Amino acid sequence: MDKQFWHDRWAQNQIGFHQQEVNSYLQQYWPRLQFAHGSSVFVPLCGKSRDMLWLLEQGYKVLGVEISPIAVADFFKENQLQPEVTVANGLERWSCDELVIFCGDLFSLTADDVANCCAIYDRAALIAMPPAMRPIYVETLQTLFPAPLPTLLVTMTYPQQEMDGPPFSVQEAEVQRHYADRYRIKTILNRDILADNPRFQNRGVTAMSEQVYLLQPQPR
Repeated sequence: MDKQFWHDRWAQNQIGFHQQEVNSYLQQYWPRLQFAHGSSVFVPLCGKSRDMLWLLEQGYKVLGVEISPIAVADFFKENQLQPEVTVANGLERWSCDELVIFCGDLFSLTADDVANCCAIYDRAALIAMPPAMRPIYVETLQTLFPAPLPTLLVTMTYPQQEMDGPPFSVQEAEVQRHYADRYRIKTILNRDILADNPRFQNRGVTAMSEQVYLLQPQPR
């Protein structure tokens, strides 16, 4: 993952990937993870997503990580939250009540940083990674969470040759390859979204769909 690419996108306000509304898949499918309110949810590459506010409103704690200081500062400012900012292991830690966002590189996190997390919400991380980085990302999650956590994973597929990512196309076979050893994988949605995304049509994409996966830890 090119860190400078993301710094530049935020600096130039080229953030078409940012959703102004809470993700409908999160609202519809999150209850299927069936874990207790008050638990902490890990949100990798969280940006300034309003999904974190929704999780907080449902009674969960949220721990995000985001490389762009602009995104982190904007999140707190736009939502009128007053953060306490400290430094831990070289990462800025922005916290407010039940919310913590680490401002820095996901790959610099340690297991201690995320020790209290009980689930993962990945709407924007896996599809932000180029193919060579995705195995490293999954291995990092395995290091951070030796015991796999229930995960809601959102991906997309399209003819990769028709557009340079991010977002990148991630086929179901790749999801199986990365996660099947540790998870029972259930596809709970496969939806054609091309008509809803003219910006991708304008870039020459001829087919596009979104997938939502429920990843439940394999029984030991």
